Amino acid sequence: MTALLEVRDLSVVFDGFRAIDGVDFTVQNGELRFLIGPNGAGKTTLIDIITGLTKPTTGTVVFDGKSLAGKREHERVRLGIGRTFQTSVVFEELTVLENLDLAASFRRPLWQLLARRKGVVAAVEQALETTGLGDLATRKAGVLSHGQRQWLEIGMLIAQGPRLLLLDEPVAGMSSDERARTGELLTSIAKDHTVIVIEHDMEFLRRYASQVTVLHEGKVLIEGSVDEVRADPRVQEVYLGRAREEAAHDAVS
Repeated sequence: MTALLEVRDLSVVFDGFRAIDGVDFTVQNGELRFLIGPNGAGKTTLIDIITGLTKPTTGTVVFDGKSLAGKREHERVRLGIGRTFQTSVVFEELTVLENLDLAASFRRPLWQLLARRKGVVAAVEQALETTGLGDLATRKAGVLSHGQRQWLEIGMLIAQGPRLLLLDEPVAGMSSDERARTGELLTSIAKDHTVIVIEHDMEFLRRYASQVTVLHEGKVLIEGSVDEVRADPRVQEVYLGRAREEAAHDAVS
């Protein structure tokens, strides 16, 4: 494999607080990587830097051999970087098909956007098939279940033809059946894309992750297989220690 994403000595400081502190992070082409850590570890901030939403204080981000320094968010999207957020962002008054078609349209030249199209474009058909939303194509996004909305947002990314997908807690708030289906969806997507998933759920991680990076206080704590990460005493202390703090806080409250 060759590296698709390389992060070197990355730091970001907000009002004296180091949200990211000297992170080195490499993801290979075609890899499904899980990024975990307690709240405040810097996971979302790292994704924000990769996508251009946040500017790093120091360090470099290289995508497909090219530095992303100075690239704006829309330029990074055109290079092939797509992301979802913790709260799904879909157009509720549009149908599933219309949402996907709109997402796919950003790569089309103006004359194609103005021309009347016959049928469904290939990128949209592929997104419907991959996400399993074909039977809901004519349904408005606003009436979808929480899980279906998340799958639609992932489908909207796929329709844009990205090389790297960054998914921020895609199974948060889902039922157990929806989580299982999402895990299968991520595994399927990773056959043709490079995927980074931010996640908290250790059981979901155990079932679907292969390589895991753990962040803690803005630094990489450990990288390795699921078994290696789960067995690491530092990871156990980070998660168990945080659980004890939360339990003590709840008891006082």
